[in-house]
Amino acid sequence: MRVVSDESADTASEADGQAAPKPASRRIGLLAGAGRFPIVFAEAARREGHVVVGMGIRGMVWPELESACDHFREESIGKVGRAVRLFKRNKVQSIVMAGKVEKKELFRPGALIRNMPDLRMLHLIYTYCRKDKKDDTLLTAVIREFERDNFKFESALDYAPELLVKHGFLTRRRPSCSQWEDIRFGWDIAKEMGRLDIGQTIIVRNKAVIAVEAIEGTDRAIRRAGELCRRGGFTVVKVAKPQQDMRFDVPTIGLDTLRTMHEVGGRVLAIECDKTILLDEPEVISLANKLGIAIVSLNADELSLSAAA
Repeated sequence: MRVVSDESADTASEADGQAAPKPASRRIGLLAGAGRFPIVFAEAARREGHVVVGMGIRGMVWPELESACDHFREESIGKVGRAVRLFKRNKVQSIVMAGKVEKKELFRPGALIRNMPDLRMLHLIYTYCRKDKKDDTLLTAVIREFERDNFKFESALDYAPELLVKHGFLTRRRPSCSQWEDIRFGWDIAKEMGRLDIGQTIIVRNKAVIAVEAIEGTDRAIRRAGELCRRGGFTVVKVAKPQQDMRFDVPTIGLDTLRTMHEVGGRVLAIECDKTILLDEPEVISLANKLGIAIVSLNADELSLSAAA
């Protein structure tokens, strides 16, 4: 959590037997996509005394988010102007993005009618996205469009840094020698896919790439790996992009990831420490231990050293 510290003030408070003052309350706008992360963020921010004004993407955002926010509204992905007006009306001071924006929605029949763009969205697309429609391009375009109204974007992790996974073995079970080979093999490929802004997850078995995450997201990529590798026993490698902007699209895992792996035969989950969000960590570790799935959190330098050895 954010902490504003002043040693002399803290000392004075302790001498008087008073609690240290909390950080000043802020009004935070939340642009929310799919998944549990927006809910976890909103709850964490409100515990610190901040006011959370949520704008959820219709058809993606989880219904539980409404009760986690002080003010909430749902709109289709094309209504950027309405989000701007909501945040202005509620005197939002900064904005964070959290949750998965499911681009596959844009390729379904009738998507244009359901997500009819307003003038602000049209300006966003034709001004900032003419080169391509990669994730980084689209999400950076959102930031630039809101910056026209002097909004500042921050990382949700500025308010909940404890969600970033720490280094080490998270489970009782550890990868075997052959699974370590798959982790090393898949890591560089996953980083390259991230650099190309295609996806952040690679599924590997016996140094063969079974599946690569693209527009469908991590869980569906894992399911596809299960269809292609019926014998199971594969390793899932999920990393941050080399150019990762921590304000958006930070790799995230949670209980659903583990359940999906178990259903289709995944045995190892390798993630990047200090750059991956781990939601509901105690529950995830407990479930992984129960299912016999190994989770390891590491970094590229460590893999290079182990390979050299």
